[in-house]
Amino acid sequence: MCDFCGGGSISRRQFIYGGLVAPLALGPIEKDGLVEPVLRLNPQPGPRRVAVTLDACPGHFDPRIANLLVERNIPATIFITAVWMRMNPEGLAFFLKHPHIFTLENHGARHLPPVLGGQPVYGLAVAGSWPAIETEITGGAEAIYKVTGRRPVWYRGAAGLYTPSVIPQIEALNIRVAGYSLVSDAGASLPAEMVASRISAARDGDVIEGHINQPKRSSGAGIAAGLACLQQSGAQFVRLDDAA
Repeated sequence: MCDFCGGGSISRRQFIYGGLVAPLALGPIEKDGLVEPVLRLNPQPGPRRVAVTLDACPGHFDPRIANLLVERNIPATIFITAVWMRMNPEGLAFFLKHPHIFTLENHGARHLPPVLGGQPVYGLAVAGSWPAIETEITGGAEAIYKVTGRRPVWYRGAAGLYTPSVIPQIEALNIRVAGYSLVSDAGASLPAEMVASRISAARDGDVIEGHINQPKRSSGAGIAAGLACLQQSGAQFVRLDDAA
């Protein structure tokens, strides 16, 4: 599974949806007045520790990643949309069958970025207003509650970008905003070799972000290979609740 991991890694934000951008700084990314929050694990002595988070945006189910996580007993947080749940009952059943591996958290009802105004983000229509953002969040949370019996405590907005003023409003709903520190696949747009290289080079404390909704793209194979490499290197996988 480590065949992809021999090459050198590149900047984790070098490419996104085909466009060249600057590497991620230590603080939140600011882009066109929007913010991309950074989230890392609480530091602890010992082996390299990482958290795996995967977005189930509208799309399909990638068994290459899901099967590897189960086979290798790697816990993962799945940020799931209500749209994805309706489109993929078999994939949802797989997640629910393995609660010791998969924790379902909120990626919204309709996959609308929590952005004010009317300018699309990466081609996605945005929520546009706070009431619409709140509906997006509560609708996603309710869909998860119906199938799990638990209320999600984390929310990751579509595209991972937020209007800065809505973040405290989201947190006022007793919801934690789920940023990340390592983008593995740039919206499932990168080739497998590049994705595996990024993941295998994860630093201690990284919260890894990727996608589990594109089974026909090579990036999913890269996620599986990169996680296998990390495990073989002695890295420990922890749940997102250990994040600062």
